[in-house]
Amino acid sequence: MSQADQNPILDGELLAAVDMGSNSFHLIVARMEHGEPRVIDRLRNTVRLAAGLHADGSLDADHRARALNCLAQFGQRIAGLPALHIRAVATNTVRQLAAPRAFLTAAEAALGHPIEVVSGREEGRLIFLGAAHDLPASRKPRLVMDVGGGSTEFIIGRGLAPLHTESVQAGCIASTMHFFPAGKLSRKRWQRAHSELGVLLQQFAAEYRQSGWQEAYGSSGSAKAIGTIVQAMQLSDDGITPAALAALREAILAQGSIETLKLPGLEGDRAPVITGAVAIFEAAFEALGIERMQVCESSMREGLMWDLIGRAAGSDPRTSSIDALASRYAVDRAQARRVEATALHLFDQVAAVWKLDPEAREWLSWASRVHEIGLAIAHSQHHRHGAYILRHADLAGFSRQEQQLLAAVVELHRRKPDKALIAALPRRYRELARHATALLRLAVLFRRARRVEAMPAIHLVASRLRLRLGVPASWLAKHPLSEADLQQEHAALHELGIELDLTTD
Repeated sequence: MSQADQNPILDGELLAAVDMGSNSFHLIVARMEHGEPRVIDRLRNTVRLAAGLHADGSLDADHRARALNCLAQFGQRIAGLPALHIRAVATNTVRQLAAPRAFLTAAEAALGHPIEVVSGREEGRLIFLGAAHDLPASRKPRLVMDVGGGSTEFIIGRGLAPLHTESVQAGCIASTMHFFPAGKLSRKRWQRAHSELGVLLQQFAAEYRQSGWQEAYGSSGSAKAIGTIVQAMQLSDDGITPAALAALREAILAQGSIETLKLPGLEGDRAPVITGAVAIFEAAFEALGIERMQVCESSMREGLMWDLIGRAAGSDPRTSSIDALASRYAVDRAQARRVEATALHLFDQVAAVWKLDPEAREWLSWASRVHEIGLAIAHSQHHRHGAYILRHADLAGFSRQEQQLLAAVVELHRRKPDKALIAALPRRYRELARHATALLRLAVLFRRARRVEAMPAIHLVASRLRLRLGVPASWLAKHPLSEADLQQEHAALHELGIELDLTTD
């Protein structure tokens, strides 16, 4: 049972979601009413983080300062809310930073809350979750398209579940800057944009066309802005259509410059980036065969909130991701269960002293279930193969930092531990990684025989930097390999900053 399971979000309680997009930062605060979040406050700031991203992965000082100032304002608004009732995520631009930790350290200090970086596919899952809760109930497959500042997500799903998710490196800011430098508008530049964006979308266009989706929705600020302009210009009386986009394109080109761009319904802060958004929409409509798209009011920030509620209700998508990964790589489930049971037995004996909460117990459980996924590649160095998979797989529900944590524990569970793997983690995860690694290593050691057998009466006593492990002498006498392993484990745990004392009784 996770920590969230023991702390359900009750009616009347507040929760918050922070979405650090490449164009705008958003904060929504909601109150739980009858099991659903009712938004009571929204804050939005056009930071345009993507505009400050340099080719070398650095972020210019001006946009960094804007971001931190915005997060400080958000931090004031959510101060006092329980940490478990807040989720804050960063998206494409932060994914592209060459040194994200330096920015995230300052950003977390400004917000007063941890910030997770999500992959493009996880971003897509959250977008669809938010949109699906906002749309009328339907079992028909739906396409949701979300044009952000630095990337665009395309999700096909049914009900609340995404079935296909793609993320492409093309957003309204990036595309405007790339295809229309200096704000100059021309037909030649538009044709180049249409061609290059079309090639980008062809990677998955055929699969999406054949998937059978029946309704298309546009999420995020770009879709809302285009929908408003189309309506104000009377280009369509029912959503966004190819003809409306073509007419909008001509209206934009006729003005010659983005700096002086004015259109009915176009707000001033959206004008500098609307050209790239329209180009993406037009290319996507053609590549995917979209004939009409409705605008959806909800997006990733609402999805974050629903995901938070789901975790609190015990339906954490991360557990499903772990189980799916174990199946995909044909993990020996019986052995994994034996290791998991032993690891959790050890955990329960030291949790109080090491101040490990139920959420830490769940991390140990997840690591135990997939600690051998690398065997699908090779036995030699399988801990490193497994860690590579965990770092780079698309795992629904996990942020990039969370995948780094899981990968570190799996890589450290055998052979001499590399302390640098723990040092590379965000500070909030380092102690958890050390403790989970120590317990997983001991559990794997005791279950090395890989068969059903009675476990000895193991007594594990912890102090801050020491473990005293009591094992019956009679059991050790019958298990000389285990005794040798335990003697060698002293040096391994020493590398983690934990001293292991073996006692017999």
